[in-house]
Amino acid sequence: MKKHDANFPSLLLKNGKIKEQFHHALKAVILNGQLKPGAKLPSSRTLCETMSISRNSVIAGFERLIDEGYLISKKGSGTYVSPIIPDEMIHIPAVAHSEHRGDDGSSLNISPHMQAMFEVWDKTAPYMTQNRMFNIGVGCTDLFPHELWGRLLGRTWRQFRKQMGQLNDPLGFKPLRLAISDYIRTTRGLNCTQDQIVIVNGTQQAMNLAAQVLLQAGDEVWLDEPGYDGALGAFTAIGAKVRPIVSDKQGMDIAYGIQRWPQAKMIFTAPSHQFPLGGTLSLSRRMALLDWAAENKAWIFEDDYNSEFRYTAQPIQALQGLDQQRRVIYAGTFSKMMFPEFRLGFLVVPNNLIESFKLAKYYADTRTSYLEQATLAAFIADGHYARHVRRVRKACYERQQALIEAIRLYLPNSFRVEPSDSGIHLVCWLAGHLQEQDIIDKCREVGLGAQPLSRYCQTESTGQAVLLGFADHPASELVEGVRKLAVIMD
Repeated sequence: MKKHDANFPSLLLKNGKIKEQFHHALKAVILNGQLKPGAKLPSSRTLCETMSISRNSVIAGFERLIDEGYLISKKGSGTYVSPIIPDEMIHIPAVAHSEHRGDDGSSLNISPHMQAMFEVWDKTAPYMTQNRMFNIGVGCTDLFPHELWGRLLGRTWRQFRKQMGQLNDPLGFKPLRLAISDYIRTTRGLNCTQDQIVIVNGTQQAMNLAAQVLLQAGDEVWLDEPGYDGALGAFTAIGAKVRPIVSDKQGMDIAYGIQRWPQAKMIFTAPSHQFPLGGTLSLSRRMALLDWAAENKAWIFEDDYNSEFRYTAQPIQALQGLDQQRRVIYAGTFSKMMFPEFRLGFLVVPNNLIESFKLAKYYADTRTSYLEQATLAAFIADGHYARHVRRVRKACYERQQALIEAIRLYLPNSFRVEPSDSGIHLVCWLAGHLQEQDIIDKCREVGLGAQPLSRYCQTESTGQAVLLGFADHPASELVEGVRKLAVIMD
């Protein structure tokens, strides 16, 4: 520094862009107290000369710190350190971990349903693995057409400038609702129009909205046993009583449910591919369920998360397409076919419920992001989605077969696999001498993300099994993963 700047602290710039490092260095001396509130800074010209950097870098640093509230500029006088430092205004004392969750919630006045939700979560959380082979619920992310999607997204962004502030329908972007209704009528046999479509942020929000609109605390809900823990959490959150209904190769046992829990207000079912066992709800059970729901004024939530992953048999018509009494709320998702972070899904609801779901959606989050909706609408309308589905379906079938053959080759005495014509995971039943947790621990040792069947059971599991997802890795990698597991199990 020059002599007349002797009271100004030295600014040590690190590697990186000069303007950014100047900003960080000046901010640091403000925060550590070397520059006091109200202190006047040298001019930008003086600083650039003494530090041998461009004046533009100094001005950019000043402007950013002014925007952030660390500096103020007084016309005709100069630049000063702000009398009130932003970091001091927002400083929050650290809270001990024990204060977050340590009692039954009564002293916090939180919902009494939270304790039940914590019980669901405690069973789920240990298996929330990421980026591991055999993770379930993940599609062929390696086949996603990134470049094509990027071009469509860019086109959407350029068009968006003319529509900003005008796209505020809680039900969703109209062209996307039209594209979805056309597609699902053709491919899934639904009976609907675009006016019945509600765009949601994934199936989890779909379940939450249905629970909010149609259920009250204490209402009974049927859920497959074993069944989807996300549904268990959503219904538990509003105080519903979730009743486990046994399932077999024909899907949910409707007669069992009617006999045991005849007062149920909602049935949660995945008829095209029961989760996690993979059974398909038979036509006779579908008709029995529809008749019983109509007679007892119960609602059916149809989770069709996996219908596009059918490999050799013909697609099965959705329950909604068979429903003549308007008792079915149908939920579809794009995250399995696209990628997990793609949080777009949709509901098809009876006409007389549209306004209620619209209101619930509005007060949940107002509306779903426009850019993703508009890009997906173009992706579907231009035929890209249908081509992507065909490509993914072919790859998934090849990967499924490779995994089955690898298990039969390397683990014939440990795993018994029942091949399925649909889905993106396998259920591997364990030989009598093996325990789920032992297999899960060994999988973790070699970086594999298998899931125990017991995770999805409300009652004690009747069999020991692990679930292996196969969609997200090429066949060669799946085979190598099984080989690694076989080595460590020897």
